[in-house]
Amino acid sequence: MYPDLSYFFHDVFGSPVDNWTSIFKSFGLMLGIAFLACAWLVRNELIRLEKIGLVKAMQYPNPMKQKAGLQDIITNSLVTLIIAAKLPYIINHFADFKADPASIIFSAKGSWAIGLLAGLAYAIFLYVQEQKRDVSSVPSTISVSPHQKTMDIILLAAISGVVCSRLFSIFENMEDFFRDPLGQLFSGSGLTVYGGLILAFITVYWYVKKNGIKPIYMMDIAGMGILLGYGIGRIGCQIAGDGDWGIVAAAQPEWWFLPDWLWSYHYPNNVSNDGVTIAGCNADLITTAKGTIEERCQVICGMRYCHQLEPAVYPTPVYETLISMTGFGLLFMMRNKIKIAGMTFFLYMIYNGIERFFIEQIRVNERYDFLGLNWSQAQYISVGFILGGIAGLVYLSKKKPGWENESKSAS
Repeated sequence: MYPDLSYFFHDVFGSPVDNWTSIFKSFGLMLGIAFLACAWLVRNELIRLEKIGLVKAMQYPNPMKQKAGLQDIITNSLVTLIIAAKLPYIINHFADFKADPASIIFSAKGSWAIGLLAGLAYAIFLYVQEQKRDVSSVPSTISVSPHQKTMDIILLAAISGVVCSRLFSIFENMEDFFRDPLGQLFSGSGLTVYGGLILAFITVYWYVKKNGIKPIYMMDIAGMGILLGYGIGRIGCQIAGDGDWGIVAAAQPEWWFLPDWLWSYHYPNNVSNDGVTIAGCNADLITTAKGTIEERCQVICGMRYCHQLEPAVYPTPVYETLISMTGFGLLFMMRNKIKIAGMTFFLYMIYNGIERFFIEQIRVNERYDFLGLNWSQAQYISVGFILGGIAGLVYLSKKKPGWENESKSAS
């Protein structure tokens, strides 16, 4: 498959693999598309709720009324310092950067003399500009509509979600973490979705409540958004081959009429470099050579990702994409017909819990014994999702339907 764009362009145009386009990682690109899609959904849903009077604009102190303080100037100059220090180093060590961007970005490597000069120059520039700026005519407050907070909401959800999902994944794979702490901490693959949902939910709940948006409305939007983003994100898992695949597939039944790869797939050139070496590569040389597995593959096979799975496994990311996008479509079509706020979110919880519980039956994941059960971490959490969703629906079913009632309680 395509761990990065260089492998895609190799198949399409015949260009060399692991060239400069390898800095664009497939999973990261799809994750970015997922967040953009969620931003579109959040913005449009907030506008819809504004039109029917469920959320309203709020007055905020105008940040431009005050001149930038020392803390703001220092913060902006530090960002400039880091960027100015990293860019020259990346340009001069591009081979190392395209092989492993995280090892360059999240390290002390950089042209710090250039960075210090740039940061100082920018700090002086900001200070001079702020002293010249006339704030007397600037209004004291500004009106901000909820949909204008979309990017703040998405960024908070993205950062908190990715951080917590990474930590949950590390917890499930402690041996890998102790073997390569930095690599595991900043790896883009193997994110534990439920871990990310927990912290993202808490963070966004706090933020929207603070900004005058009734959290129950945001929960309904989030239910649809999670399914949409998850479906797109799993495309990235499939394309990159990041290890989120299924168990070894059973023999394909005679009645199967869909493409063979939808039943079982080998994940050639997977980004995890799991499995056996592809044809033409010497597995013994790769095993005995020095360096990381990617470096060894590069030397022996002429490409950093030279493995595929044998035997083939179930392509579970494809199944999850289809199920998640179907769920999103159903909830999106029903959103105007559901007249009790929160119902959409609890329907999402039940749908997602059932989907994840059963897909885990054919996924490769660590199993844990608890109360006589032998389930994966995700299965235990998914049961909680189902029960929580049912409890939420039962509770809300006692409420009187009608958005007009919600509008009054929100005002």
